Amino acid sequence: MVDQGREPTAMFGVAEVTGLSMVPTLLHRDQLLVHYGGQLRVGDVAVLRHPLQQDLLIVKRLVDRRDGGWWVLGDNPDAEVVDSRAFGVVPAELVLGRVRARYRPIRAGRQRSAAVVLSWLVSAVRPVLADRSVSRRLRAR
Repeated sequence: MVDQGREPTAMFGVAEVTGLSMVPTLLHRDQLLVHYGGQLRVGDVAVLRHPLQQDLLIVKRLVDRRDGGWWVLGDNPDAEVVDSRAFGVVPAELVLGRVRARYRPIRAGRQRSAAVVLSWLVSAVRPVLADRSVSRRLRAR
């Protein structure tokens, strides 16, 4: 799930991840840089409206383009099923944008030594890359 305070009106925006459905790619409380209206491809991580509860924004991986929209899955097989296995194909108009990067804040209460800050700087901001092997793995089954 994604917390976001407003309707996306700009080309880029920030969202916050809540929950564990995208672990290990995204962690709870990660901040996301979202490219609204960007080109979408199989394997991309995207922010979308939940098809059954459209006031709720969720973040999922686009696994397959199908008639009527996108088949989406979370990256964490052990998390509660809140993806296309539960609600089916997501209409394309409910997919709002592609996640371009994630930012992980320093954990509250962590010592702010030079080593901790340097380690955080190296790992805090990372691009969120598409997993192009996702649809091939599904078709191979």
